[in-house]
Amino acid sequence: MQKPFVSIIIPAFNEEQRLPKTLDQVLTFLKGQPYKSEILVVENASQDNTYQVAEQFASQHNTQELHVEVIRESVQGKGAAVKRGIFATEGEYRFMCDADLSMPVTEINRFFPPNLEQVDISIASREAPGAVRYNEPAYRHLVGRVFNTLIRILALPGLNDTQCGFKCFRAPIAEELFNEMTITGWSFDVEILYLAQQRSYRILEIPIPWYYNPDSHISVFKDSMQMALDIFKIRFRSRNNQV
Repeated sequence: MQKPFVSIIIPAFNEEQRLPKTLDQVLTFLKGQPYKSEILVVENASQDNTYQVAEQFASQHNTQELHVEVIRESVQGKGAAVKRGIFATEGEYRFMCDADLSMPVTEINRFFPPNLEQVDISIASREAPGAVRYNEPAYRHLVGRVFNTLIRILALPGLNDTQCGFKCFRAPIAEELFNEMTITGWSFDVEILYLAQQRSYRILEIPIPWYYNPDSHISVFKDSMQMALDIFKIRFRSRNNQV
């Protein structure tokens, strides 16, 4: 059986409200594409009916042409959920997609061939020239800029935005990097991209239109502090040849 060209991986924690609309939009978009694809929802220790909502959608829409599935990851953390999805899918390209779909689904094709060639990892950017943010409070943007500056100084020079939730990997690269990932929380992106830079993989930022969602699960100050600590851990392990 032909493997998918693209696997869409959606980590989902307490997403029973937003997930149906997102899945409808992703499914409708993929049905109109010439390539074979699959959708995988990774339910991540939710306290609501996220799994049931995703399971119902999968049972109604799963076909041979477009596989739709939901699995569970008991280790809580976005990094853990994405990692589970990376190894549970088969696409030539593995595309991680936030459940709130804050980037229009029509942007997806910009992240892989034929629209993008000779790149190992493509990442959505809210800061690259040409990107536009909509409806984001000033304080959220400021905290994000401070955090991204810290990341550039300590870990990832040359990248403007490592934390946007839309990223695409060539399958062999994804499996190699996520196999070595140790951080299971929000800052897993930094570790993955750090490992990629250390291996001289080709990373490209793609400017996107991004729409702020006030129902974000991120706690700006609490999670930012934990992510800052994670960056120092990444640097420390690197110096000790553990990353």
